[in-house]
Amino acid sequence: MRPLSKRFAARDTVEVARDLLGRLLVHQVGAVARVGRIVETEAYLGPHDLACHSSKGRTARTEVMFGPPGHAYVFLVYGMHHCVNVVTGGGAAVLIRALEPLEGLADDARCDGPGRLTRALGITRALDGAPLDRAPLFLGRGRPPRRIATSARVGVDYAGVWAGKPLRFFDAESTFVSAR
Repeated sequence: MRPLSKRFAARDTVEVARDLLGRLLVHQVGAVARVGRIVETEAYLGPHDLACHSSKGRTARTEVMFGPPGHAYVFLVYGMHHCVNVVTGGGAAVLIRALEPLEGLADDARCDGPGRLTRALGITRALDGAPLDRAPLFLGRGRPPRRIATSARVGVDYAGVWAGKPLRFFDAESTFVSAR
């Protein structure tokens, strides 16, 4: 499986969020490729977006978001769940919210949420800053969804007017999305 180039992420964050649907997220662990098809994303537009981590400024945690596009931003939420994002540059990134499990995962693996999918794929903060165009963590081609739905992002009520922005994208026919 050939990884996508980092140029894929060097575009408008909303375009990347939509175009990630149907792509593959692959974590190569030894000889095993853990693979899921991306079915849900959220765009975080940078320092002006009050739901985006970079809105609090440039910190050790968010530094990778200000670096070049095509890298992973992996953070820990609630002190227990890892979340993986695709950096698009300038403090912006796309959160991968849900996957359709495809291969290399336990039969009972759940990927219907950002913390569940990272647990299933074995993604931790050790991969923060990893380039997404080669193993161990990369994006692959996949197949696009037939219908894309849009809604407000999940769990960002604190962000004022930004909470209601339609920046969540999901495969309208997938049973693997985290919320309807």
